[in-house]
Amino acid sequence: MDADAEVYLGVVVERREIDNPWEDYTWRPLAVMPNAPLEVNWQDLQQGEGWKHFLARTLPLDLYKSETDGYRENLGQPVPLVFVVLRPGEEAEEEEVEPFILTACPHEASGYVESGDVIVEGVRMPPEVAEWLADFVEQHHVEEPFRKRKNKRHQDRDQGSRPRGRFGGAAS
Repeated sequence: MDADAEVYLGVVVERREIDNPWEDYTWRPLAVMPNAPLEVNWQDLQQGEGWKHFLARTLPLDLYKSETDGYRENLGQPVPLVFVVLRPGEEAEEEEVEPFILTACPHEASGYVESGDVIVEGVRMPPEVAEWLADFVEQHHVEEPFRKRKNKRHQDRDQGSRPRGRFGGAAS
């Protein structure tokens, strides 16, 4: 499905050393950066004792008209977030994780959380991205009226579909 709007954001990822017999590092997204170079691949940003920050990749933040409810919910929070999905690196020479997708919709992000083998974390949405997102929602959101579902009454159902027995009414 083609996006209705998109902006490219650089993904900043932190690698932190841990004392664990099965893993050497933990990985987590730290930030997204507007105006990041499009062609970037794990550029070192800064480091300290036991940690290192990378500009890992530049990805599109795609917006869809059908997701405006989720965007409104996100913008209504005290701190709007961009959700970053990191998946395991596929090649041996790659980093252990790979930025996979960005979303501003908390419902979409929760779907990735439920899928399992990925890291999903929200990072602070830059003010200019929040403004752009708010403009998109204002232009495209259509309020859907709540419609209560009506159950069919038992008498309204097709009467001939079930045999009638001793307790079901008509004679056998």
